Parts: sequence; C-alpha cells; structure tokens
Amino acid sequence: MRPPVFWAHPVDVHDARLLAHPGSMPRRPAAGITTPRRRSGQNRPVTERNVLGGDLAECGTDPMTGFYRTGTCTSGEEDLGSHTVCAVMTADFLAHQQEVGNDLVTPRPEWGFPGLRPGDRWCVVAARWLQAHLAGRAAPVVLAASSVRALEVVPLALLRQYAVDVPDDPGGLS
Repeated sequence: MRPPVFWAHPVDVHDARLLAHPGSMPRRPAAGITTPRRRSGQNRPVTERNVLGGDLAECGTDPMTGFYRTGTCTSGEEDLGSHTVCAVMTADFLAHQQEVGNDLVTPRPEWGFPGLRPGDRWCVVAARWLQAHLAGRAAPVVLAASSVRALEVVPLALLRQYAVDVPDDPGGLS
C-alpha cells in the first residue's frame, strides 16, 4: 500500500497538526486559484498568483523545489502542508527547523529530497515558516515566488518584513 502523498515530503512528516487532523486543512482552493491535477504522473500547467497578486515566479530549481517539484510554490488539494512560502534558507532557519523536528538538512533520496543548505531557495510549509518567525528565526522570503495561498496562514504585512531580492551568489547567507 502506498503511503499518503504528504509522507513524501519531509516538512510534513513531523507536523502533528496535519497528521492528527488531516481533514481540518482547507480542501478547496481559494477563489481565483487553479490547482494542479495529476494525470499519468504529470501535472498540467497551472496559473497561480503570488502574494502580491502577480504571476507566481519560480522559487528554485537547484535543488528542485515545490510540493509538485516544478520549481514553483504551487499548491493544490494534495498539498496538505501548504508548501507556499518561497524562503531563502539560512543556517539559523535550518537549525531551528531541525530543533523542532523538521530536518531540512539531511538528504532523503527515497523522497527525492537532496537536503538543504544556506542560500537554497525552497518552498516551505507556511505554518513552519510562521513557527520560525514566532521563534525569531524566520528565513528571508521571495514574495514574487510565494503563492497567494500562503496568505491563508501568514499575513502579507509579516511576509513583507522578510522580503528579499535573492543575490546572484546566495552562498554567503547565514
């Protein structure tokens, strides 16, 4: 028997709220959002807006990010964790995530997860990003690449406080 889709994404494995109450998460997309549909293992192109109301920009392709591993923070009904915030990884954010049981550093090839390092751009679970903010350890956010669905969890004013333009060489971020 195949495990549920959300088990394939390490950021959800330790989220007790999702595991205990998976039916409590929103199952319908917000108005104006086209959600991805799986067809023969492939996703059809989607039109999704970013938190600023524009077209959703690419978050990252090295490593390939997104719940659907398309490089964008698109989200659909299969994405119970809402991987909608495009964050630029910092050492502090990654350490915090490990401390709360969300190991984003260790590679998990069985999940197609390479492990992250500072400077990587990754679609993180909105609630996890908010948790890091509340602990004073949030990662910078790329607004143009963060899905409008993130606003179901995190206010735009808060995301704006962490907005960054990603440098050509983000390796120096700590």
